[in-house]
Amino acid sequence: MERQLRQGRLTCPACGAVLAPWGHGRPRSIRGDLGARLFLRPRRTRCSGCKVTHVLLAETLWPRRADTAVVIGAGLEIAALGMGHRQVAAHLGLAEGTVRGWLRAFATRAEDVRRHFTVALVALADDPVMPDAAASPFADAVSVVAAAHRAAATKWPGMLTVSRWEFAGRAIGGRLLTSPSSAI
Repeated sequence: MERQLRQGRLTCPACGAVLAPWGHGRPRSIRGDLGARLFLRPRRTRCSGCKVTHVLLAETLWPRRADTAVVIGAGLEIAALGMGHRQVAAHLGLAEGTVRGWLRAFATRAEDVRRHFTVALVALADDPVMPDAAASPFADAVSVVAAAHRAAATKWPGMLTVSRWEFAGRAIGGRLLTSPSSAI
């Protein structure tokens, strides 16, 4: 990413102009899988066109979250099985409020996420197999993310090195847990 930034190959998501290095964001501690702690200082950029600054995050991270995509995705998958936020939080060893926030945010986006990844599944698979209807829109969205990831991994075997939630975050710009007013 740093090389692409320095070569002028990264563009602004708002206006399409070239992004330039603009220092770094504040240092952060991110909770990873199995209790691992990741420490990072994300790269900041500034658009040469609209002058807006952006923080660049790897696929493993989602905007405004202190947990990796894999951890959040595991919580979403457990919740899709019918468990409540307290059970999910206990299973992951995280605060109930943190998990409740993820689940509420995802629930408000579930239909948009389901629609987005259904389109992606159809585009990726030669003969797409749609997931069976689940017990809720939340569970439907989780299952179609997994199906789209499988289709991408079939088309590009290298995708197997990327978790389904890192794939989902990349495919949707990390916006799986943002407010419904944010465009997908």
